Amino acid sequence: MSAYGSFPGSRPRRLRSTPAMRRMVAENRLHPSDLILPAFVREGISEPVAISAMPGVVQHTRDTLRKAAAEAVEAGVAGIMLFGVPADEKKDALGTAGTEPDGILQLAIRDVKAEVGDDLVIMSDLCLDEFTDHGHCGVLDAQGRVDNDATLERYAEMAQVQADAGVHVVGPSGMMDGQVGVVRDALDETGHEDVAILAYTAKYTSAFYGPFREAVGSSLQGDRKTYQQDPANSRESMRELALDLEEGADMVMVKPAGPYLDILYRVAQAVDVPVAAYQISGEFAMIEAAAEKGWIERDRAILETLTGIKRAGADTILTYWATEVAGWLREAR
Repeated sequence: MSAYGSFPGSRPRRLRSTPAMRRMVAENRLHPSDLILPAFVREGISEPVAISAMPGVVQHTRDTLRKAAAEAVEAGVAGIMLFGVPADEKKDALGTAGTEPDGILQLAIRDVKAEVGDDLVIMSDLCLDEFTDHGHCGVLDAQGRVDNDATLERYAEMAQVQADAGVHVVGPSGMMDGQVGVVRDALDETGHEDVAILAYTAKYTSAFYGPFREAVGSSLQGDRKTYQQDPANSRESMRELALDLEEGADMVMVKPAGPYLDILYRVAQAVDVPVAAYQISGEFAMIEAAAEKGWIERDRAILETLTGIKRAGADTILTYWATEVAGWLREAR
């Protein structure tokens, strides 16, 4: 017997006793406005094209993208991150389709803007990989290596045309040194001071990107290990973080999310700007595949992974389940 009565005196289970009790003491809560929907729009198709490795996710037509944006608004989703998929014959070494005012990504931005206005934060992927015939995130030099500084010139052009199209936020994702500063200068010099930058601060070279390559029709030759981060490193992410903030990032991101929750936690503890995490295609595909086999409970697994990302420090989460989960959350309120 203890001095305070029967052992044990401390019983944490008291606060787990009923659903209402658990809701009341929950330390982290998902909300629809935490979620951002990544979406793909493909040039030259009349019907959505299913992505085999990502059940339920499609390459949109321009019309179905507008519908998806409207559904996201209705569900309470905060934003949409747009990826353009050009016709194969328009890909070239410089990714020129990515900087054409009437390129598929710029058209998609205008379409979504016309459909939902400012009711959804419209974000755009600012990278060359979807538009190059070699599939790399930048311009190649004579030796076939990604030329950092030549690539930055292309990113500056991309920032301008995406901003002209009406985007609210650009997401430079190529992991080029100095990309945030160059994009910030390009936006400011062209009168787009209000366009924000979501920096892909810690973007790791990952096996979990596999399904995404199908989603964007990637033409990648080789790998991206010379510019995306090594999965073995964590201090390097903090250096990237300091540089992005110094160059003018308004928000920062960790990608992928699930395998890098330790990095997400460190970043969130270190900054006073919003922190995003991207639950990427391979994370999505694993849960869908395991659920299809009956090995896990799909909906519970989805919510558990998203809650874990939120608990690690994400203010916003890019997830292909954004609209679906936002609907669940609204129904539960």
